Amino acid sequence: MSIRSKRDLEVVLSRLKSFEKPSLQLEQYATPSNIAAEWVWNMAMKGEVAGKIILDAASGPGIIGIGLLLMGAKKIYFIDKDQEAIMICMENYQNIKKEYEIGAAEFIIEDISLFDAEVDIVVQNPPFGTKDEHADKKFLEKAFEVSKIVYSMHKWTTKKFVEAITRDFNFKITDLWRYEFPIKAAFEFHQKPVKVIDVGLWKLEKI
Repeated sequence: MSIRSKRDLEVVLSRLKSFEKPSLQLEQYATPSNIAAEWVWNMAMKGEVAGKIILDAASGPGIIGIGLLLMGAKKIYFIDKDQEAIMICMENYQNIKKEYEIGAAEFIIEDISLFDAEVDIVVQNPPFGTKDEHADKKFLEKAFEVSKIVYSMHKWTTKKFVEAITRDFNFKITDLWRYEFPIKAAFEFHQKPVKVIDVGLWKLEKI
């Protein structure tokens, strides 16, 4: 079997298992399959996936990384400090591997600050920094350290922060997409079945 279209990719990704007990402190919000599929498809069309070694930081259940493997990535490092998230990610990988020929995966349960391999590209949908202030800053700093190309998703309201830190690390913004990111009610204080957050996906490249 092979992925022939963005729609094919979205359908496969929509079948992946998501968080069972999302952590409020870790801001575990699964990337919707339509956003993940467009993200990965755009990268593939730019020639940034096939044969590449990529870090999926704050991978959660692995929807971005698995999408990249389906589009021909050579290897994905899935890193998340939550053990349950990585276990779900491993399960998703094994299930996809039964149906598709995909590349290698390495699953790492640790804080992002400890990752020290160099990769072709970093993709990440890190905590937005709402519960743990500046949590997203740590992910960007590590991404800039280990790769020359970074795709990173953040709340649109933090746009000036993303622009500033990008300049500080001698990177530049080369693409930007804006999405309505739906978060399904998962905690008692959620008053609506779905809350929509305005987010951006930044492509950042070393100057």
